[in-house]
Amino acid sequence: MSVRRPHPSEEWNYGAETPAREAASVIVLRDSAEGDPGGPEVLLVQRTPKARFMGGAWVFPGGAVDEGETVEQTARRELEEEAAIELPPEAAPAPFSRWITPAEVKTRFDTWFFVVEAPRGARPRVDGSECVDLRWIRPQQALDEFAEERLQLVFPTIKHLEQLAAFPSVAAALEAARSRQVTPVQPRIVVTNGRPSVLLPGEPGFDANEPRG
Repeated sequence: MSVRRPHPSEEWNYGAETPAREAASVIVLRDSAEGDPGGPEVLLVQRTPKARFMGGAWVFPGGAVDEGETVEQTARRELEEEAAIELPPEAAPAPFSRWITPAEVKTRFDTWFFVVEAPRGARPRVDGSECVDLRWIRPQQALDEFAEERLQLVFPTIKHLEQLAAFPSVAAALEAARSRQVTPVQPRIVVTNGRPSVLLPGEPGFDANEPRG
């Protein structure tokens, strides 16, 4: 399975660039069981396969910012709505990254990703409509299952899981998030020989003037 392939639900945009809607997503972590050397686990929720956009994909809880909300307020609300986890006021989510959907597709978001430790005793559950399943899973295990075509992931989730797999603990991930400077990342979809690929800034081919399709 290609890591670089856009999700099938993404529609090409042949007209003027669609403005990216502000959004927030929450990376909830918990340390693995004592004695487990695999590092922390991350919470993933599965979008309903009936959804027109990203149907069936496993993602971090999140969604679009409502009018009058800050991105952190959105992160908290979406986490509660999609996974029934209410963060206490003192649990400040740490900004981890900011990703902007490629200009080559119609549905676009400007998403802040936050990292937070799961509240003690949290028992997440899905809403059953927008999200139909959830899993606690180690980042590398999720990547392995994606490679084996047993877990459907999208490009931003994959790239975040690759980073998270390097942390030995929740504390290490939070420390890294609090010390990093978040700069926007906007991938690009480039079509070569009829095959679309998602590329990151600085990667070979990113600046190529290839047609979209």
